[in-house]
Amino acid sequence: MIHVHLDGEPREAGEGSLLGALISGQPEGCAVAVIRPATKEQEKTENLEVTTTSGEITIELAGVAVDVLEQPEKAAGLGLHWADRYAAAFGPFPSGITPERKPRLYERGDVILGCGGYNPRTSYLIFSKSRHVADHGADDTGGVVGRVVSGRAVLDRWATGDKVIKAEPVISWADTSRSFTTTDPELVLEDGMLIVTRVDVTAQGYGKEKITTEAAGSVEHMLIALESGTFTVGRATSTHILDRKRTGTAVPVQFKRPRREGTVTVRTSGPSVGGVYIYRVDVPSSPAHSVVGQVVHGIELVKLAKEGDVLSLRVVPPRIDLLGLLLEEAKKIAAERGIALSIDTDKPDRIVVSQEPGTTLDVLVEKAAKVTTAPFDQVIDIVLDDAHAPASCGIFRHLTGLDEHDAGMMPAFFVFDDVVLFKPKIPTGVRIIPENCPTNEVPAATLAITNDARKGAGLVGVRLSANREFGPTSEPFEGTNMIGRVIDTEKIKKVKERQMVYIREVKS
Repeated sequence: MIHVHLDGEPREAGEGSLLGALISGQPEGCAVAVIRPATKEQEKTENLEVTTTSGEITIELAGVAVDVLEQPEKAAGLGLHWADRYAAAFGPFPSGITPERKPRLYERGDVILGCGGYNPRTSYLIFSKSRHVADHGADDTGGVVGRVVSGRAVLDRWATGDKVIKAEPVISWADTSRSFTTTDPELVLEDGMLIVTRVDVTAQGYGKEKITTEAAGSVEHMLIALESGTFTVGRATSTHILDRKRTGTAVPVQFKRPRREGTVTVRTSGPSVGGVYIYRVDVPSSPAHSVVGQVVHGIELVKLAKEGDVLSLRVVPPRIDLLGLLLEEAKKIAAERGIALSIDTDKPDRIVVSQEPGTTLDVLVEKAAKVTTAPFDQVIDIVLDDAHAPASCGIFRHLTGLDEHDAGMMPAFFVFDDVVLFKPKIPTGVRIIPENCPTNEVPAATLAITNDARKGAGLVGVRLSANREFGPTSEPFEGTNMIGRVIDTEKIKKVKERQMVYIREVKS
């Protein structure tokens, strides 16, 4: 038998076992981090990884003899005894220190061995959350036995009920010849391997005891960008990795803070605006970035990821977006999340078409949401053709709200014969280049948008019959971008001019 660690948990496997058998539930195409066992010299590091119920931290030890640190199994189970704005203490446990009874200056990240009531039998590991002067019952050295070098944001999240789950020495894995990412299920496992399959992120402002909304808008942008449960590495540098899924999307400037290792941000201006960043090392704050979250598991995967990798990633809390759902399904989800739902009407066969508040954190703070519904027979299902018109489909989703929700809307502009035209508002600067223009015949029920070759650029239309001369917006073929088709053609026939039409995208 060989012994490996899978996402921090010890596992046993037979000699010659393959990676695929160990991670059978891994999403297809998602890379995992593989950290091969190091040599004895490399194994002997001065760092200790501590996993708590609110996330992981890494402590760089100062070489002071402390039983609870030298024998990490003794740290497991220690609970948070007290916490304030300056420090947090885990314990108690007995130690052999002699308290000096003197205040000392401590910096953020210092790990202090102190005691309560100057009694070493009730000693604590005290984590300094900010620069302060205090008497923590330490000995004449000041009691600093280490320093938190990774995961400092976790210090600010600790609250009543938190505890240490485990503590273990950090094995060096910086040598990328022995540490790498892979999607190969045929990789043969080795004794001592560490496997990390996913990245876990806690959203800025979200905590077990308290939820704040200082970054609600930019956090929602992150939740939308990562809603698929994956992070696609479009760029990998020494300081960060970048997911470009939502680049080009405006993001509010809300929460500027130093970008620590594991910090997640969204770019609010400049190149790659709307992109989601995860930091591998500490860098200064930037006016072009809003902090939206913190990695609490899987920083190894972040550090080893290379351009082109797709990482499995989950964010807490999950997004609350009820648009496009049947009312009964929306009620069920709201009940599961502890949200009181205010509904415009409780009539059957209705679909949610708007939600207030619109952001997840605001809903969670208020523990309530107000939804507007529309009759099912007024909501039109469509299919979009990303394979042939990716740019035009992206523009259409942005114009109708389908880029952020499962339901969108657009106003009917003109109805005549078998043609229905819609006129969504086109933001300044949007260019609709010719793409997927028809060449022979436009099939019935085709959905199209007029491109920049014509004056009516941005007009959306559907024609219920086939046509060999004009597109669905009644423009010549060279001015027509075909973007999909309408499924509910019978509902289209009932649309009236100046009516707000609700749509849902059916995805395969």
